[in-house]
Amino acid sequence: MSECMCTKKKHREDIEVKSLLNRLSRIEGQVRGVKKMVENEIYCTDILTQVSAIQSALNAFNKELLSNHVKTCVVDGIKNDNEDEVIDELLETIKKLMR
Repeated sequence: MSECMCTKKKHREDIEVKSLLNRLSRIEGQVRGVKKMVENEIYCTDILTQVSAIQSALNAFNKELLSNHVKTCVVDGIKNDNEDEVIDELLETIKKLMR
């Protein structure tokens, strides 16, 4: 995994952290399951089906995180007169998610 070159921080409420971490734990378990499927020589389409489920779970994680970001970070940025910067950052993030 690449190292995060992140400079900004964001405090998240406990309920949000728990929800995001639960999603990531389930995804992690799914990835481990696919690894075992490969090791156990499971048929290709069965593995591809599981990988598709992982992609869907990652998309759900992104949707939840993006929704929380808009409701907190973006709204706060607009309230603090950083509208252009915050909107540009949001649009760039959406572009990255849509690759």
